[in-house]
Amino acid sequence: MNPTDILKYGHLTVLNTVNAFPKGEVYTTGACGYWSVKDLVAHLASFELVLVDVLNNLLDPGPTPVLDQYLQGQEEFNDPQVDLRKEMTMDEVLDEYKAAHQKVWAAAEQITPEIWEQEGILPWYGQEYDLEDFIVYTYYGHKREHCGQIAVFRDNFV
Repeated sequence: MNPTDILKYGHLTVLNTVNAFPKGEVYTTGACGYWSVKDLVAHLASFELVLVDVLNNLLDPGPTPVLDQYLQGQEEFNDPQVDLRKEMTMDEVLDEYKAAHQKVWAAAEQITPEIWEQEGILPWYGQEYDLEDFIVYTYYGHKREHCGQIAVFRDNFV
């Protein structure tokens, strides 16, 4: 598996899906529960910031404020993170997502194969999993899931 390819294709899926969505409907609720497409992108931006913390901490251990909040659980993370971006425009949350992804990419390029493949490197994720597994299941799969929801929601408008 090539984890940087997984990161790249997950990112491109988000960008392509969002670009195909009608711009005038990005604030319409219902894309995923009561979230709009803009809210979903805000959610994905917050997850991208979790990954920034994860990768940077593996390279140079230090504070991980977004990861710490994520580890408290979905109720303490998902809606509060989207609410932090409530006053932002779609362009602003998309820019934040892209900027976070650039940080992910910069860190990912520094990760050695030994780190990518070390089982248990993220003990809170599971001792039997490595960083590549985390990327595939938590990031690629997560992006594909929400992009699928956006694509289905788009059918309401085209």
